[in-house]
Amino acid sequence: MAKLSKRVKSNQEKVDANRTYALEECVQMVKECATAKFDETVELAFYLGVDPRHADQMVRGSVALPHGTGKTVSVVVFCDQEDQINAAKEAGAEEVGGEELVKKIQDGWTDFDAAVATPGMMRLVGRLGKVLGPRGLMPSPKAGTVTNEVGQAVQEIKAGKIEFRVDKNANIHVPVGKASFTPEQIRENAERVIETIVKARPSACKGTYLKACAVSSTMGPGFKLDPAALMAQYR
Repeated sequence: MAKLSKRVKSNQEKVDANRTYALEECVQMVKECATAKFDETVELAFYLGVDPRHADQMVRGSVALPHGTGKTVSVVVFCDQEDQINAAKEAGAEEVGGEELVKKIQDGWTDFDAAVATPGMMRLVGRLGKVLGPRGLMPSPKAGTVTNEVGQAVQEIKAGKIEFRVDKNANIHVPVGKASFTPEQIRENAERVIETIVKARPSACKGTYLKACAVSSTMGPGFKLDPAALMAQYR
């Protein structure tokens, strides 16, 4: 069994596994525990009372973080109209194209963080389902990434709009900033995400929707929030 470092032991001692924390307290504790030699990502993790195998219980969407993610986001755009191509490039898209971009990705290139497509291009993008789907990169109308307004979509993504989707185990993980952010920036980003997830409750979910929620940094411990209190505050 690997020996725990002094840093890990010290962080673990700060967590009381038998209690939940207020969001402001979580943020402060996470920042204190983010002592790695790089700027750790702060993340919210949710465990939901849904069954993702049923389409009417799928939780998926997007949220614009007030202070961004602290990460430079690389975006590709699938479109073939000249005005849309120009708009996507002006908005800062790293790659823009149609058939040739699809082939490039089929050949193994996936060095990007988000994908946008016009509705007319989805017949081609559909070929990439097995590549983009598992990575959470498949354009979706619900997430606002299937649109004719590709320039606007790219701008929003680069400004801090991120997608979320429940996984097969009913979990959602969403970054809400970096450890270098101020506590207020992390808290405001987190509040926006929590509110969005709470309001995304499917009508088919009849039992407890939000079963657990925690905040952590890349290398730090998780601090639990009270799911019942979050549902009451943000619904």
